[in-house]
Amino acid sequence: MDQIASALGDGARWRIVELLAERPRSVGELAELTGLRQPQTTKHLQTLSRAGLVTVTPLGQRRVYALEATPLRYLERRLGELVGAIEAHAGDRVVIARHRASIDAESAIADRERWADGRTFSFERILAAAPDVVWQHWVDPDLLATWWAPPSVTIADCILESKAGGRAVLDYRDGEQLYRSRGQVHTADEASHLVFDLRLLDDSDAVSFHSEYDVRFAAVPEGTRLQVDVRINETTVDAVPYIAGIATGWGQVLDNLTDRINDKGADR
Repeated sequence: MDQIASALGDGARWRIVELLAERPRSVGELAELTGLRQPQTTKHLQTLSRAGLVTVTPLGQRRVYALEATPLRYLERRLGELVGAIEAHAGDRVVIARHRASIDAESAIADRERWADGRTFSFERILAAAPDVVWQHWVDPDLLATWWAPPSVTIADCILESKAGGRAVLDYRDGEQLYRSRGQVHTADEASHLVFDLRLLDDSDAVSFHSEYDVRFAAVPEGTRLQVDVRINETTVDAVPYIAGIATGWGQVLDNLTDRINDKGADR
């Protein structure tokens, strides 16, 4: 694949391929049609030949080159797979565009410290499991790590201790960058109600913004209705990208949780 792509990545060779797609041609004819010197044309044909794209047939003093369809069909299939993957994940591009638009909108109004204090967000999901199962996905660190991160980032550490006064920790990596949040659990009524807060810290441990989470677990015929309410304060101007991503990010992680629990339910 690499050799085929490399061979076709040159404009002159691509023109030769186009000409050979019409019919087999000699080196001299190809040189005349492309405006290249014959030695240059021969070198391009040798590159195409090593990639399996052309074959040569000696006809007396002439050498006639023909284009091979098989490697082009292989390339077509691989490109088709790439196009299919792009189309299958078109929603991810929409999410990125929405986040970018949100950053632009928030930047336009973030003209002072505490500019977004008091803002709230609410999320709801129906999960195909009992409240005690959903609860464990919040307070068991191993289970929490399986869903509490949006795409492209990885969890470095996460803890929600299921007791009042317990630790709340969320650290995640995006490439080499580490993002750290620290807080405390305030309410932990098993399988019913979880309240905690987190402060996003910068490299000097200063707070970028503070978020409070009120999570409720209610039994319903389908399993559990999960309600997550978020309130932010202590907002700094530098926190614009994070605040702009709250709605999208929490939507993604709760979708992760929903998919994980619903998939496990389907396996049973």
